[in-house]
Amino acid sequence: MEVCLLAGEIMLRSGAETHRVEDTMVRIAAAYGILHTHSYVTPTAIIFSSGSHSPTELVRISDRSTDLQKVAKVNSVSRLISSGELTIKEAFTQLKEIEQDAQAYPIWLQIIAAALASGCFLIMYQGGWGDFLPAVMTGAIGFSCLIYFHQLVEIKFFAEFLAAIIIGLLSVLFVTLSLGADLDKIIIASVMPLVPGLLITNAVRDLMVGHLVSGMSKGAEAFLTSFAIGSGVAVVFSFLSRING
Repeated sequence: MEVCLLAGEIMLRSGAETHRVEDTMVRIAAAYGILHTHSYVTPTAIIFSSGSHSPTELVRISDRSTDLQKVAKVNSVSRLISSGELTIKEAFTQLKEIEQDAQAYPIWLQIIAAALASGCFLIMYQGGWGDFLPAVMTGAIGFSCLIYFHQLVEIKFFAEFLAAIIIGLLSVLFVTLSLGADLDKIIIASVMPLVPGLLITNAVRDLMVGHLVSGMSKGAEAFLTSFAIGSGVAVVFSFLSRING
């Protein structure tokens, strides 16, 4: 029971799809001889039972992130369990080590990746090379602010809203100083690292396999995040229109 719940908890907190989490827990239990198990997973909770005469366990999921390396590691452990190469104690030890691992990449590397992604999105959206550097700098600063605000304020969607405002203001500043030309493309490219792409993908996949509750809740979370980003940019444009008016 503890091995199954720990594997499911790591995967769900790391951005795995709901049906993948349920399937992994059931497979691990079956590998250890418990065939009639029931698992019910939502984005905020895992409910698991090993039979009608056994107690049902509930794990509350309060924080979620994106760390697909942990998902891949748990999948590897699950395959070793299914092939009979790991005992319960060995599996539990390996899962505990995976859970305690730090993030796959340091923050400075994530910021660099966000900066380069912003510049590449600008070119993909047919922006000019003269706007490449402003998009890179705006994307890096905006993503840095997102990480900082996430650590500072626990209110969800607030960090995305503030980061979008900063991206909008920086983009306007670059265009005002004649360091950039196309304001729209700079803003669009710079907010792309903030967009919850994995969340949207998981919502669609969960809906396609019949997990309606998880799919709708993840879709709502993705919508609210996107709405926060759009609202932040809209605040900047509204402020500029009032000044110019």
